[in-house]
Amino acid sequence: MALLESGEMYLETIHVLSLTSGNVRAIDIGEYMGFSKPSVSRAVGILIKDGYITRDEDGSIKLTKSGEKIAKRIYERHTVLTKLLISIGVDEKTASEDACRVEHYISDKTFNAIKSHIKNQG
Repeated sequence: MALLESGEMYLETIHVLSLTSGNVRAIDIGEYMGFSKPSVSRAVGILIKDGYITRDEDGSIKLTKSGEKIAKRIYERHTVLTKLLISIGVDEKTASEDACRVEHYISDKTFNAIKSHIKNQG
């Protein structure tokens, strides 16, 4: 089953939070994303059921291998697209917001071409 944009956003958030803290909890996700506790609880339940994350007895949330693969892909897209937009003169806040929208819909072919272009420029 294809993961929806919102699911990708949750996985990316869990990945980002896990980079700074080894212990990610639902409350951390909600604070980071600005979502309510019931919304986060529902999404976490779906992501657990679909095999993208696990939750320990103490409430710690971790990505599974499949969840981590998606999270890293989306995070890479976000960082590369943000850098690209900043490099052409877009302010950092707008670049990050726009990258967040584009990262879920851009094809692999186009994204790989952008990465290649940036690599060749640098």
